[in-house]
Amino acid sequence: MNRPTDTAAGPSGSATGPSGGFLAEVKDAVTTRAALLVLGVLALQLAFITSYIGAFHHPKPSEIPLAVTTPVAQLTERSVKQLGELPGKPLDPRAVKDEATALRQIKNREVDGALIVDPGGTTDRLLVAGGSGAALSQALEQVVGLTEKAQGRTVRVVDVAPSAAGDGRGLSSFYLVVGWCVGGYLCAAILAISAGARPANSARAVIRLGALLLYSIAAGLLGAVIAGPVLDALPGSILGLWGLGTLVVFAVGAITLAFQGLAGVVGIGLAILLVVVFGNPSAGGAYPYPLLPPFWKAIGPALPPGAGTYAARSIAYFKGNDMAPSMLVLAGWAVLGSAVTLACAIFHKGRPGAAVGSGLPDPAPDLETGPDPAEGAGR
Repeated sequence: MNRPTDTAAGPSGSATGPSGGFLAEVKDAVTTRAALLVLGVLALQLAFITSYIGAFHHPKPSEIPLAVTTPVAQLTERSVKQLGELPGKPLDPRAVKDEATALRQIKNREVDGALIVDPGGTTDRLLVAGGSGAALSQALEQVVGLTEKAQGRTVRVVDVAPSAAGDGRGLSSFYLVVGWCVGGYLCAAILAISAGARPANSARAVIRLGALLLYSIAAGLLGAVIAGPVLDALPGSILGLWGLGTLVVFAVGAITLAFQGLAGVVGIGLAILLVVVFGNPSAGGAYPYPLLPPFWKAIGPALPPGAGTYAARSIAYFKGNDMAPSMLVLAGWAVLGSAVTLACAIFHKGRPGAAVGSGLPDPAPDLETGPDPAEGAGR
């Protein structure tokens, strides 16, 4: 006897009806949208690997700014010419009037070192700034040392802006800024995709940006206190680092909100691509700009991690000198991110009840009471 078949099976098949087979189960478990997002994650992962290894696998000095001075003008010009003609152009030497001028240029971050040539002896002095990064100081020492040795001379290295005892290899500034950046995009992502969030009108966008600003102020202060008084890793002005941290966190957060307004949940990935994949390896942390390949050297100063790292080192070791361009870069990202976020909120045509940029479906209406009329009136 044939038994009747239950035709009320669910979409994936179950005990109540026949199964659609394994492929149907796969299609039901992994939607096309989910598969595309996973492919996007794979691409992001490969970009991460390529960017970090590409930036760090072969550090090579290139046109490191170096001041050169001697008591004899002709000898200074000859030394500059010899250093400028080294194979591969590892140095960018320029003649300066005297040692005081060379020292001032190092302090102002116009050059990364200075060679003080002694025409009456065989030992010269190389002034470096460890606060700019240990890798950069070591590269200068190696290049100049080999050049001096080839001429039968020796060089004595003097660090005129050393990193703090608790700042191993001058990396604390970089890690502090990375931490601020992580907080910025995570806070923005949570604000944008939190459960129950409605499509943002301009008022809600302003509220989100305001909440991000409050978070940025707290994160900037706490990061500066941890790096300074708590761990004794960074000297310099706590107020200066606090202001920098606030701007870094807000800039990265505003960028993330803007990307989510433009691209939905994919915007989080775009923010990670910009800040983590491209921004961190090009920030000049482990290897300052003169040691990075051309692509990363070019983009680093224009991205938040690079601008933040450079400014943090300026505050910690150079009395804030030459940090204005970096602060303008961060301010530009903050303004651009805020403007795009507001524009997306004004022109967004999202479905009522869905979280902005989250890709979440509309909430199911209450079958007994129907939609909340107060909620509808507030839309």
